[in-house]
Amino acid sequence: MANQYPGPPPEQPPGQPGQNPYATPPAGGPVDAGYGYPQGGRPGDPGYGYPQAGSQPPPGFPPPTAPPPSAGFQAGPQTGGMALSLGDIAVSGDTIMTPAGPMPLKGAIWTATDMSRTEEKIPAHAVVLAIVFFLFCLLGLLFLLMKERVTTGFVQVTVNSGGRHHSTMVPVQSREQVMYVLNQVNYARSLSV
Repeated sequence: MANQYPGPPPEQPPGQPGQNPYATPPAGGPVDAGYGYPQGGRPGDPGYGYPQAGSQPPPGFPPPTAPPPSAGFQAGPQTGGMALSLGDIAVSGDTIMTPAGPMPLKGAIWTATDMSRTEEKIPAHAVVLAIVFFLFCLLGLLFLLMKERVTTGFVQVTVNSGGRHHSTMVPVQSREQVMYVLNQVNYARSLSV
C-alpha cells in the first residue's frame, strides 16, 4: 500500500516491445503529423480555413476594405436578453439577428404563412376494437366514430428590414404550435413599431 500511485513509468528506448506511448519523443517535439494538425502537421502551421499572415487576395479581386461607419445598419450594444426566437431568427434588444446578418428591429416587416396541413382519420386501434366488439354486440361499431387529428407541415416566417430579407421554416406538429408561432410573429410586429 505504500506505493499505491507509483508515478510515470520509466523511459524506454524506442522500438522495443511494450513501448510507452506517453513517453517524450526523442526530438522533444511531435513525432508525426497527428490529428488536429492539418496541412503542415506541426503546431503553429496554418490549419484549415485559417488565413496566413500577410496573405494576398486572389488575382482579380480587390483587397478587402472595412465599410464606412455610416454604411448600413450597425448593431449596437445589446441590453437585456433575447426577446424571442423563431427558427433561426432571434430578436434581442433593438436588433434582429439572422444568418443574413443583423437587421434593425425598428420598422421591420414580419410575414407569417401557415403551410401546415391537418388530417382527420380513424386510428388503427379503433378499427380493431370495432371488429372485436362487433362479434359480441353491435355496439362495437361506435368505435368507428373515434377520430384522430394529425397536423404536419411548417409555418414560414419572413422578415424584411434595413434592406435585407430572411425567411425561415418552423416545423409544427399540432394546431397549438401553429398558433404559438403566429402569436410570436404578432409579438415581433408589436416590437417593430
